[in-house]
Amino acid sequence: MEKPVFLINGFLDSGKTTFIKETLQDPQFRNGGKILLILCEEGEEEYDEVALAKQGVSIVAVEKEEQLTDEFLFGLDMFYKPHMIMVEMNGMWKLASILERNMPDEWALMQIITIVDATTFDAYMKNMRSLMLEEMKYSDIAIFNRCTEETNKTAIRRSIKPVNRKIQLIYEREDGIDDSEEEEELPYDMTQSHLEITDEDYGIWYMDAMDHPDAYVGKTVSFLAMSYVSPKLPKGCFVPGRMAMTCCADDVAFIGFLAKPPAAVNVKQMKSRQWYRVTAVVKKEYQREYQGEGPVLYVTALVPAEEPADKLVYFN
Repeated sequence: MEKPVFLINGFLDSGKTTFIKETLQDPQFRNGGKILLILCEEGEEEYDEVALAKQGVSIVAVEKEEQLTDEFLFGLDMFYKPHMIMVEMNGMWKLASILERNMPDEWALMQIITIVDATTFDAYMKNMRSLMLEEMKYSDIAIFNRCTEETNKTAIRRSIKPVNRKIQLIYEREDGIDDSEEEEELPYDMTQSHLEITDEDYGIWYMDAMDHPDAYVGKTVSFLAMSYVSPKLPKGCFVPGRMAMTCCADDVAFIGFLAKPPAAVNVKQMKSRQWYRVTAVVKKEYQREYQGEGPVLYVTALVPAEEPADKLVYFN
C-alpha cells in the first residue's frame, strides 16, 4: 500500500508548525490512519504530543541533518508502520538531505510545501537568496502567510517563478486567502501590435508570455537572442533565447521559445550559440517540450547580430 509523504519546508518562525497542526486537525487529511511526524526543527510553537498520540500521530525528532539516512528512514517505517508521513524540515538544511534518500519502497512523495512569512521574505532574499530559492526550486506549493495590502505579489512572483515555473503561490491574510489578481506591470506597451523587447525586459517577457500566452498571440516581437539547435527539437524548429540568472552567479539557465525560421532558412545549417536579431509573430500551439500549449514564434526576420557586452538577462 502506498504511503504518502508530505514535506513541509520553510525557515524558522515561518509558520510551519501552525500549518501542520491545522492540517492534522482536518479529519479528511488524517483519514483514520497512523501518521508519522518527523520533526527536523524545534520552533516556538509546540505540539501536544499526548493529544496527537490519541489521534494516531507519532512524533520523532531529528536533531542533526546527518541522521536522515536510508537506514534511519527504513527503521522508522518498520517500528511505527505509518500510513502517512509528514516531515517538518529545517529551513537551514538542504532538501537534498531527504530527497536523495532511498526511502522505504511504499513511501511516495506527494507534495513539497514551503511556508513563508511574507513580512520577512525580502530580508531573506537579500541575505540568504540561494537558500530561499533552493527551497522554492523543488516545492509544489509556496504559502505566503501574514500578507498585508503592502505585500508585493508581483515582486514575489518574479523572484520565484524563474526557478520553478510550476509552483503554486498562495497568499494568506488575517481574513483568509488573498486570491485577488494583481495586474502585472509590464515594461512594454501591450496595446501595441509590435513589441520591442530590450535585453533588460527579456526575462519579464519570457515569464509573462509563458504564463499568459493568449495575451501575445498575433503580436510581433523583436529581440536579441542566441540560437540553440538540436535534433531533439521538433523538426524544423530552433530556440532563440538568452542565458538568465535564476538564483545566483552559479545558477544560470538558457530560456527561450520554440521557433520556426523563415522558409529561406534551413535549420540543419544553423549552429548553436550564434547571435541574431529576431522578429517573429507569436502563436500558441501544443508542443511536447511545453507539456501542453505554449508560445511558438514564427520568425519573419533573422538577422546576424553582435554578441552583447552583458550576455545575461534578469527577471526584475
